[in-house]
Amino acid sequence: MRVEIWSDVACPWCYLGKRRFERAMEHFEHSSDVELRWRSFELDPGAPAVKDGDPVQRLADKYGMSRAEAAAANDRLTGFAAAEGLEYHLDKLRSGNTFDAHRLLHLAAEKGVQDDVKERFLRAYFTETEPLGDRATLARIAVDAGLEPDDVNDVLATDRYADAVRDDEAQAMAYGITGVPFFVLDGKYGVSGAQSSDVLLQGLRQAWAAANPLTMLHNASPDDARADSAADGGGACEGDTCAV
Repeated sequence: MRVEIWSDVACPWCYLGKRRFERAMEHFEHSSDVELRWRSFELDPGAPAVKDGDPVQRLADKYGMSRAEAAAANDRLTGFAAAEGLEYHLDKLRSGNTFDAHRLLHLAAEKGVQDDVKERFLRAYFTETEPLGDRATLARIAVDAGLEPDDVNDVLATDRYADAVRDDEAQAMAYGITGVPFFVLDGKYGVSGAQSSDVLLQGLRQAWAAANPLTMLHNASPDDARADSAADGGGACEGDTCAV
């Protein structure tokens, strides 16, 4: 079963969603049969490489809040992250353009290490407050996550994987995705937002059941079961009674 997650490396809810999805996968009976793919979504595609200024004030300005209200909102989100074992420093974020990070995530998918690189980028941004829009910083972190330096430098020096990022974003638009994280299960079921691990587990099980329906070779009624049991021992129990 294929699971695709549209996400941005500068999205705090996306990091939460990743961890909650991982919790769900720990309890999903068919986790070894899941193919995970991270898809590109830019929350601010027009952003400069690195933004200057106070991130708390930017949040306040964006949503028309006071600075105190913005700080309180960040504190609540930091608490949600802590409950999932994540460390956030939202008041120190060095935000910026994430297009190059998404291109490197496509490289990572090609190399079979996409989830590792995704995790490393998120930790670098939210815990270590690294500016992922800065190419030198991004390259260092990508190599630290397991990508080869020559491959990373080649991507950053060219427009390689630019079309792949745009294709992901076009597909998001076709699906009607306007916010992230957004989970698409087996190309048929969508889950919006950093839902609880229980909700995500339910979605995984529903998608799996739809793709792998149980085909009954023989479905006997209770009366048939009693008759069959007398004939060949193939009876069945229902509730607290058994066909004999």
